[in-house]
Amino acid sequence: MSKKILVAYFSASGATKRTASLLAKAANADLYEIAPKIPYTAADLDWTNKKSRSSLEMTDPASRPALADMGAPVSVCDVIFLGFPIWWYTAPTIIKTFLEAYDFSGKRIVLFATSGGSGLGKSESALSPCAPNAVWMGGKLLNGATEISLKNWVESLGL
Repeated sequence: MSKKILVAYFSASGATKRTASLLAKAANADLYEIAPKIPYTAADLDWTNKKSRSSLEMTDPASRPALADMGAPVSVCDVIFLGFPIWWYTAPTIIKTFLEAYDFSGKRIVLFATSGGSGLGKSESALSPCAPNAVWMGGKLLNGATEISLKNWVESLGL
């Protein structure tokens, strides 16, 4: 029996969205965008401004930006590829909101990210408490990934 796969992603600039679309095609998976209830503006994303929305969210451990909807088909999926841009060496706080909004019990979660310069950092250790009953399978930085490289990565995971 083949596993039902979901690629869920948050993208602020479009880079993660492009990668998620390629990954969904390579993994024959459904695609779902994790969208904030209040979209981010360029000013919100200015990491050099300590008072910007993203800076405030990332420095507040309790920050949980609201989701635009609760329509992710998590309950019918076995594997969830969870993607995001790297902010402050980890996942944006909206990813914690997403993980806490659904039941991931027994689901396999594979992280992927895009970044201007840093790796996944401590993303898995920061996120795993938000879905403690999931099976965490690590992850990969996917800057410049191609459909072929993504297909090879998905196959290497032995899902």
